[in-house]
Amino acid sequence: MSTSTHTAAEPHAAQDLPRIPHWIDGAPVAPESTDFGEVIDPSRGVVTAQVIFADATVVDLAVRSARQALGGWRDLSLSRRIPILQRFRQLLVEHTGELAALIASQHGKMVDDAAGEIQRGLEVVELACAAPTLLKGEYSDQVANGVDTYSLRQPVGVCVGITPFNFPAMVPLWMFPIALACGNTFVLKPSERDPGASLLLAQLASEAGLPPGVLNVVQGDKTAVAALLDHPGVSAVSFVGSTPVARYIYERSAATGKRVQALGGAKNHLVVLPDADIQQAADAAVSAAFGSAGQRCMAVSIAVAVGGIGDQLAAAIADRVAKLRVGPASDPTSQMGPVITADARDRVEQYVGRGESAGAELVADGRGLSIPGHERGNFVGPTVVDRVRPGMDVYDEEVFGPLLGIVRAETLDDALHLIGDNPYGNGAAIFTRSGGASRRFVRRLGRFAVRRHARVRTRELPLLHPQQGRHLPLAR
Repeated sequence: MSTSTHTAAEPHAAQDLPRIPHWIDGAPVAPESTDFGEVIDPSRGVVTAQVIFADATVVDLAVRSARQALGGWRDLSLSRRIPILQRFRQLLVEHTGELAALIASQHGKMVDDAAGEIQRGLEVVELACAAPTLLKGEYSDQVANGVDTYSLRQPVGVCVGITPFNFPAMVPLWMFPIALACGNTFVLKPSERDPGASLLLAQLASEAGLPPGVLNVVQGDKTAVAALLDHPGVSAVSFVGSTPVARYIYERSAATGKRVQALGGAKNHLVVLPDADIQQAADAAVSAAFGSAGQRCMAVSIAVAVGGIGDQLAAAIADRVAKLRVGPASDPTSQMGPVITADARDRVEQYVGRGESAGAELVADGRGLSIPGHERGNFVGPTVVDRVRPGMDVYDEEVFGPLLGIVRAETLDDALHLIGDNPYGNGAAIFTRSGGASRRFVRRLGRFAVRRHARVRTRELPLLHPQQGRHLPLAR
């Protein structure tokens, strides 16, 4: 891999850049403001747009619009709500290519990968379209002499979604269609790094017939987030992102009595036993670790080699990594694109250096990668670090980039304890030909998850991990 000097994104004259607005009360809103963020094409390192940041006044405008629309939308019959969501689903299908290209240009993932993200979002839209069967109440006859009981499911109110950069369409689609189907209204605050997808989603929802104010989008940074969390008109908040921000979201929202779901960091392990098909395990490890440049909540960041197979597994992974084609999202032959920002690239490279200094062995070094014609891009090649141990930053912390660590374990029990002691949890997989080992893996990790949750509560970290559910309790 060739090396290049890292440079900042290429600037453009501000007057030449399009400005990405908010979406409030069924229309784009672009107030006069001097507070903007830069939207950068990660493949080229070029500023392509400015996004207008919301202040408390704009946030209040969006929440008030959602509050005003709540009564009419809540009282609208399901037989009239659902056809709007069905039309929205059809528009998503028709505009998948446009939306995928937009995501690729602002996020840097491959267009096919972006289309897959949209498909996963569509699955939840389809679930929302089945809301009439999911929103039924309950009735119990004669629970006591002359006493019957019944329950009704009613909307919570104005819901807020604060969504991450890594899935700019999928995560919003996991939130607002369910909320809308339940009769709530919604304010979406997407990542300021790739905000275009959310605006297009709002436009398509409006085209589908969604009344003004039912779905609003406010662009911005922590100022907009704080205004949403503190606003008395907001009833519920859902967040996906880093653990420190999840903790902040949870505590600040709960302090004002809001329902809150805050999904934080992840550390996913892939365990390979000596009886496994090593080639199959290596294929899975490379695919899961380096898809979307490792910027996925479910990306495998640690492979655990059990017994004496560590060298064999490392060699098989290295062979596959050497053949991965890294390039811009615009190149259909690319298999892995850039990370989201230059800061993200630098952070990943620093983790590699710290791991090497702590005694880990580099199997594949993706630092300093330069792509001809895209020298300003935020590229890090697929990186594999062997003989990683707990206590190393590269193991203990969420890297969120194209870096796979290999840990050696003597036995399956050692591997299970390793995973159970990690504070992040989220997902784990096992490769083995033994049904008994697979069953033990599942059952033991389930008990570890309960213990981990107890430890989290003891340390007063009020976080929910992604595996504990994705959706707000949007009907009560």
